[in-house]
Amino acid sequence: MDINFHIPDFINHCKLNLLLISMMEKMPEFFRDGVKIASVFGAFPPSLWNGGRNTVGMADDEVIAGVIKAFNSKGVPLRFTFTNPLIEKKHLGDPFCNKVMRMANNGLNEVIVFSPLLEEYIRQNYPNYKITSSTCKEIRNADELNAELEKDYHYVVLDYNWNNNFEFLETLQHKEKCELLINACCTPNCQRRGEHYRSIGESQIKIAEYYNTPKALRKETKLEDFQCPSMLRHIYEINDLPTHISPDAIYEKYVPMGYNQFKIEGRTIPDISLAETYIYYMIKPEFKDRARLELIGSLTKKIKYYN
Repeated sequence: MDINFHIPDFINHCKLNLLLISMMEKMPEFFRDGVKIASVFGAFPPSLWNGGRNTVGMADDEVIAGVIKAFNSKGVPLRFTFTNPLIEKKHLGDPFCNKVMRMANNGLNEVIVFSPLLEEYIRQNYPNYKITSSTCKEIRNADELNAELEKDYHYVVLDYNWNNNFEFLETLQHKEKCELLINACCTPNCQRRGEHYRSIGESQIKIAEYYNTPKALRKETKLEDFQCPSMLRHIYEINDLPTHISPDAIYEKYVPMGYNQFKIEGRTIPDISLAETYIYYMIKPEFKDRARLELIGSLTKKIKYYN
């Protein structure tokens, strides 16, 4: 069975992720059995529809086309994190987001959604995209989660608080559609999570509006500074949390139960920290040092990693 990993981010970690995919091709013996990169998620800046983590800057058409080609040519979908919870009808026509959707509309790429309004718009205007339901929905009720799994979603990313509730996971319907967030940095049962997602969504709208304004007319934009030290945690600071899923548990518990979709978060952490997370989850113990040297050494080389 394939062990499918959905990894971050095709912009901030573009080089690292392409190096990882190249390593899988050239050094398959380094990797645990069945490991596959099922998608790379993120958003081209300054996507107004983006949620979960802010993305800043402006990607031009050449960069967008190059990144799409670089990953799609390897058979790896881009999964757009269009999970901003504050989408209104006026935001649906955003020129930049619609341009990206048109450029990547080849039947391979995917979208993660939160807003029902945006989901309906994408289904009507871009039916070629597979759609995943976001963990940002924080579905903590069993009946609501089973109802979500009955809908026309490619996958449903579970709330991380379900991760080690094996009594429930054994009974959950459509395990093949469930995606587990295995390295959640959030404190278990965080009471501020929804507020944080809304704060990020508000900031992303301001960021997009700023970059979509002609330079001569731009005004300084103040973004809310939502304090959350958990976002800076690395893999060895979270592996004692009760929501953490270890690599051994993936093979010994989750896969035998029927789960084989696993999400690794980390869009805004440093490359070196994310590389260590990949090594932790994907590399056989006897090859970890060699893989680390290969990945980190390659990151320091000045190479052009897409055309």
